[in-house]
Amino acid sequence: MNASAELVLDARCATGESPVWRAAEQALYWADIPQGVLHRWSAQTGEQAQWKAPEMVACIAPWGGQPGRWLAGLESGWFQLDLPQGGAASGPLQAQRLATADHARAGMRFNDGRCDRQGRFIAGTMLQDMGAAARVGKVYRFGAQEMAAGAGTDLALGDLIVPNGIAFSPDGRTMYLSDSHPQVQAIWAFDYDTETGTPSRRRLFADMNPLPGRPDGAAIDVDGGYWICGNDAGLVHRFTPDGRLDRSLAVPVKKPAMCAFGGPQLDTLYVTSIRPAGVDLSDQPLAGGVFALRPGTQGVPEPEFTAPV
Repeated sequence: MNASAELVLDARCATGESPVWRAAEQALYWADIPQGVLHRWSAQTGEQAQWKAPEMVACIAPWGGQPGRWLAGLESGWFQLDLPQGGAASGPLQAQRLATADHARAGMRFNDGRCDRQGRFIAGTMLQDMGAAARVGKVYRFGAQEMAAGAGTDLALGDLIVPNGIAFSPDGRTMYLSDSHPQVQAIWAFDYDTETGTPSRRRLFADMNPLPGRPDGAAIDVDGGYWICGNDAGLVHRFTPDGRLDRSLAVPVKKPAMCAFGGPQLDTLYVTSIRPAGVDLSDQPLAGGVFALRPGTQGVPEPEFTAPV
């Protein structure tokens, strides 16, 4: 095991989020939220591409059976995003609105999200002004039924400021969720009904308040280990399935945002990060970059979005 962080790309993302490994391409995709940009980096060639969405793009999932198509949570709702035809490495994404989110107030957007093991997209919303500490965040399900109905399903988890850290156990029967706001800093586990996509029996999985970093984006390994970025601490933590902190790996930036397993054997943990504006970055010049860790374990393949037939 070599747990030292390696720089993959000095991407200088304002907020690098939602990394997704595409095994068929051996490529990593991720979003830069405030810039509204979808990034791609080829692990085989090192080639880069970036495309512009019509709004901030927060979370993405590959569209099953449709290479080059993505489901995404943007500011105002769920969108189908298609890469430009002809393989262009830049330019606008073709965007089609699928449904509008029922935001509690103006100034909200999607944040963290990913598909469950059955291909339903589970994603949270937040107020862009974190300083307001408004508990108006929601977590929605968006699957084939919701797409057909043109509306997401509110999972009624309530009282969230910055929903984050969404992940699913290897068998899909446990769902994880964090709130990364400084006033909360908690991770919860839920029983998850794989038939209906409904979480229940919410319980505290880990209290991050006494630990370094706020609980941001997460990933799951084959043993059910829950890897979560410790934002503000430059760490990625691994918790065992019973909620015990197992270890912490360092990255050379203060604000790691989300992680995802990738590589031919799914044994590389890719980490996106944030480049804060108006801050002296002399001690973290690579802020906003993408990094790779070799944690000595493997991840679970990321499910694709299952659209209506």
